[in-house]
Amino acid sequence: MSECKLDHTPEDVQKKYEQQREFLPEDMNPLFESFFRQDHTQDLLNEVFHLLKKFDLASDEERTERVSRLYLVLKNV
Repeated sequence: MSECKLDHTPEDVQKKYEQQREFLPEDMNPLFESFFRQDHTQDLLNEVFHLLKKFDLASDEERTERVSRLYLVLKNV
C-alpha cells in the first residue's frame, strides 16, 4: 500500500468500512462496532482506513494480510 499524506477522520474510516463491509469476514463486524465507539490516534485511523481502502480489489494474498492486520488492530484497541 502506498503512503498517503492525508489524515482521515473517524467518519472517513466508518464510511470506508461500510463500503467494504461485505468483503470482510463477518465476525469482524462487532470488532468494528466497538472500534467506532472509541477515540483513536490519527495514526491508527489512517492505518485502518488504508487497510480498508480498495480491499475489494486486492488479491487473495493481499486480503489475507490485511485481514490479519485488521484483526491485530481491532482486538488490541
